[in-house]
Amino acid sequence: MGDDPYFFLELFYIGLLGLATIGIVWVSVIVVLRLFRGQR
Repeated sequence: MGDDPYFFLELFYIGLLGLATIGIVWVSVIVVLRLFRGQR
């Protein structure tokens, strides 16, 4: 961990990937809940 820019780039990429994953999971949960409520 020094002044290498690759560390910051990798951290940024991992954070972006994590946000994308959370967003996909969040949308999936909302869709499933809506379908489950609609079937009742």
